[in-house]
Amino acid sequence: MTKKKKITSAERTKKGILAGVLGLLSNLILFISKLTIGLFSGSVSIMADAINSLSDTASSILTLVGFKIAAKPADPEHPYGHERFEYISGLFVSIIITYVGFQFLETSIGKIIHPESLTLSPIIFIVLLFSIILKFVQGRMYVTIAQSIDSETLRATAKDSYNDVYTTLAVLLSAGIEWLMGWRIDGYVGFALAGYILLSGIMMLRDFVYDLLGSRPTKEEILAMEKLLLSYENILGFHDLLVHNYGPSKKFASVHIEVDDSLDLNQAHKIIDIIEKDFKKTLDVELVCHLDPVPVNNENYREILKVLKKIIKETGEGLKLHDLRMIRNGKELQFDVVVPEKFNFSDEELERVLRVQIEERIGNYDLDITFDHNYLLY
Repeated sequence: MTKKKKITSAERTKKGILAGVLGLLSNLILFISKLTIGLFSGSVSIMADAINSLSDTASSILTLVGFKIAAKPADPEHPYGHERFEYISGLFVSIIITYVGFQFLETSIGKIIHPESLTLSPIIFIVLLFSIILKFVQGRMYVTIAQSIDSETLRATAKDSYNDVYTTLAVLLSAGIEWLMGWRIDGYVGFALAGYILLSGIMMLRDFVYDLLGSRPTKEEILAMEKLLLSYENILGFHDLLVHNYGPSKKFASVHIEVDDSLDLNQAHKIIDIIEKDFKKTLDVELVCHLDPVPVNNENYREILKVLKKIIKETGEGLKLHDLRMIRNGKELQFDVVVPEKFNFSDEELERVLRVQIEERIGNYDLDITFDHNYLLY
């Protein structure tokens, strides 16, 4: 497995601040140039695009502040560091974009009701073309830096830059149509742009709220963890994987590792110690392993496990069994059942079915069943 390159906090801060400074300067240039020609021509769509560049300027300032605060080291009040502030700065950026979208919507509706002619000149087209080129270069810059430091905030900012390329093309089109055909479509184009900006802001707002709440890791991250866990021949299985993060480069996870119960404590500890170190070295994930001893040499246990797995499989597609325990001298069975999303039965209904089947096919045992709904791996 290819070792993931470690991104230091200093690198994240340096490159993040560089992206913020470059974005700030380019967005200020765009705002001033667009506002000037918007006021000169009387175009609400051009002025809307100018204000959008102003919101991008505010976004660049928030990016600068966000990376600076996110780079602060851990302290007693924040033992896991401050990297999640990058998500908070992204949240504020999305709020600004959403607010601007609402303002544009109101202005554009007024322009549709009371249309006005635009004052157009070749310089307007030159400035708008310059804006498109500069925004495209800005977007590429954000993408490059985002990839180098694995920053979702910069990826969102890059997407916003590319969105601006499309919106400015639309503004250029409406100005050109009025210049050539005399059709007053500026208000309608402004309305469409306002809707697009509003939708982008809401989508970004949702994504950053998810990040702050704790979103599911990517499919690639899950597969990488599963592949690494499957590479250990001295464990019997694994389940109950939980993953969370405190920022783009601070990921934590826990997992239950099944081992032969004939191993002594030192042997079992050595196994999970190796796994935890490999996760940190290979995936840059702080892993905590929970040991689940399995009595693989107990014939009665093996037989019960075999029948129980068959019952679980027949009861419903996607159900998974793990953590079978025989306690109180074998009189009680404890086990977990992983229930897939949108399963037809409630937990109570499923438990009733399992109790009947177990009593008929295995015997009269006291049962302690736990139903899992939110684990990534079984």
